[in-house]
Formats: sequence, C-alpha cells, structure tokens
Amino acid sequence: MPLTGGSVFGPLEAVATPGHAPDHLAYVTGTAVLTGDAVLGEGSVFISPDPGALAAYLDALARLRERPLTVLCPGHGPPVFNPDAKLDQYISHRLDRERRLLAALDGGRRSVTDMLDYVWDDVPAGLRPAATVTLAAHLDKLADEGRLPAGVERPAIRL
Repeated sequence: MPLTGGSVFGPLEAVATPGHAPDHLAYVTGTAVLTGDAVLGEGSVFISPDPGALAAYLDALARLRERPLTVLCPGHGPPVFNPDAKLDQYISHRLDRERRLLAALDGGRRSVTDMLDYVWDDVPAGLRPAATVTLAAHLDKLADEGRLPAGVERPAIRL
C-alpha cells in the first residue's frame, strides 16, 4: 500500500509536501521532520510545474510551520535547528519570486528569457534550468488565479 499524507508507520507520520514532486512526502517524528527535497539545509528547491504545485507547496510549508518542530532534517545539506525561521524564509522566498514575476509582467516582459533575467537575476547560469522549471510553476499558479496576462511565453519543460 503506497504511503500518502497522513499515513503513519512506526514512529513516522507522512506529511504531503507536493511541489518538488507531486507525490513528495516529508516524515515527522516527534519534533523532527525529514523534509527530503521540500526544504534543503542550504539554498532553495525547484518546484515542478504540476497542476496546483506551487500553491500546494506553499500550503505544505505553512502546515509544517504550524507544528512544534525543533529540527528539519533535509535530504540535502545540514540539519536546520531553527525550523520556524527556515520555513518562514522558504515561504517568503517563493512569495518574493511571485512579486518579482508580477512586476516583470507589469513591465511588459513576456519571454521566458526576459522573465528569468528579471526575476531570477541572482541565479548562477548552472541553476538556470531549475529556475526555468520553477518559472513554469509560478506561471501556472498565476494562471490558476486568473492573474496571468495574455501573451506570456511558457517554458518548454522536459522533466
């Protein structure tokens, strides 16, 4: 039987944390959470452009934030001993990218290159493909909310 959010096995509770992947799970035990690729010890994750992915990811981070956690154990990077601050940082980071994307769109930027240059200007060239994937997820969220203007180029994504 596959695990889903809410599944309990041994001391672990599975928590749905879609975003990096639609079926991504984190595992909570006591006040610790094994975050996998939902939250990294350093840096940020890319969000896959699946239906509702970015909104679901932000919701998952908020649900984790509501728990009395003492440590995040990411799949990559060091443990995080201030989970509230890290989760707040992740939520803020995604919302800041959204604000920047809306500003880019308000400024008439419509091509993938122009949006990336404006919104992900701080991303090294080697991480630009991951930023492109996340751009697609942001555009999907704006489209779902009826906030995506006409004529926006969509990234060609092959995962």
